[in-house]
Amino acid sequence: MDFSPTKLLYYDHMFLLQSSATLLSFFKGDDGRRALILDSTIFHPQGGGQPSDTGFIAISESDIKFIVQDVRSKDGVVFHFGVVEDSNEELESKLEKGKEVSLQVDESRRKLNSRLHSAGHLLDICMQNVGLGNLEPGKGYHFPDGPFVEYKGVVPQNELQGKLELDANALISRGGKVTATVLPYAEAVELCGGCLPDYIPQSSNPRILKFGNNPGCPCGGTHVSDISEIISMKVTQIRTKKGVTKIYYTIGS
Repeated sequence: MDFSPTKLLYYDHMFLLQSSATLLSFFKGDDGRRALILDSTIFHPQGGGQPSDTGFIAISESDIKFIVQDVRSKDGVVFHFGVVEDSNEELESKLEKGKEVSLQVDESRRKLNSRLHSAGHLLDICMQNVGLGNLEPGKGYHFPDGPFVEYKGVVPQNELQGKLELDANALISRGGKVTATVLPYAEAVELCGGCLPDYIPQSSNPRILKFGNNPGCPCGGTHVSDISEIISMKVTQIRTKKGVTKIYYTIGS
């Protein structure tokens, strides 16, 4: 299959939960799962430490509903995996290329994923605030079952857990607008305090996330509209192994 990259509507419209698109392909994958490929999507695929969105896709001028259970991206093409509701061969035969479809993201799951992801980035700011900004952020895991962020280096754990938690909740109480903007590389560098990670090509236009007046950082995920929407944060554990520090956290409900 040869498809152009899927247009990611959530990139520019992070809080959009409904949209329309054109069906490009419906097929059964090697693993037996059925999948839809569209020209555009508001569904966030799993990646960047964030779980995928779920929801449904309705086919126009019919009663066909495709339940989206998982979303993945490969080479820029987004695959919506799931099942056709009340499926039969006649229904599935109507899923033809060129059909207009309506997309609906599960709001509660999206909001939880966004809050967890934003909380992980907020910890990066807190690390700066407590004097550990020299540690380079590594992998983040923003799933509900034990979210954490990694930093390259060893930290003095004495009282750090309490300091991070105190600073995070102070920032949450204060609040601040959260934005994500696609920018030319030079502007992105300036917004991020003078440098970007090496994995971002200088020929690219990175998407930069901003939390209030704090320096920006590159991110392709979905987030809250205001820091206060995280509600609260608890730093549950700090682990250091082989020169890497993991900071585990939870958020309030």
